[in-house]
Amino acid sequence: MTHTALTRLPARLTLITALAATVLATGCANMDDTQRRTATGAAIGAVAGAVLGKATGNNAGAGAAIGGIAGAVIGNVWSQRMEAQKKAMEQATQGTPVEVTRTADNQLKLEIPADISFDKNSAAIKPELRSVLDTFADGLRKNSTGMVVRIVGHTDSTGSDAINNPLSLQRAESVKDFLTDRSVPASRIETQGRGSREPIASNATTEGQAKNRRVEIFLREPGQNG
Repeated sequence: MTHTALTRLPARLTLITALAATVLATGCANMDDTQRRTATGAAIGAVAGAVLGKATGNNAGAGAAIGGIAGAVIGNVWSQRMEAQKKAMEQATQGTPVEVTRTADNQLKLEIPADISFDKNSAAIKPELRSVLDTFADGLRKNSTGMVVRIVGHTDSTGSDAINNPLSLQRAESVKDFLTDRSVPASRIETQGRGSREPIASNATTEGQAKNRRVEIFLREPGQNG
């Protein structure tokens, strides 16, 4: 690859990527957000890959194929199997206070309050939560190979950090143990304890304390930042 070609490459990529995005934006009017991100990412990746392949003296077609695959993944990290897991969890948590949401960075999030998760000063999972976790584990085994689970435990502000910090981690570990007992690989599960540092309600009331005494479960695709 010549010095001249190398210096022109960034400008070339910027221009072609912008053109590809513009064309796709007008051609994807009937697609939903997921389809649009996939198509845009794949096209931009393919164009960029072809330019790089040609400029470096390699096969432009191979570069386009590789770039298209990479672009599709980047453009659509919210996969069909993630959507399937979300729908399964929404059905499993109907009638419970568990919130099932898709985060801004395309992770699946389950927010589980104390009502069905943990008693005060306890890391023992309540019976009400077991059926929810059973469904979650079943989906991980069947449809979510390679996906990464991050479990974050929280406490209310009663007691000191010396008590709350390890207790919040113990709550996350309890959920992890439940999942691994149901054949979810421990290597796919991360645990964190946040103590009382991230309240979502006032700790001045019993109701607020119960909301803060919770566990959050995040699910993401392999390679996606947690």
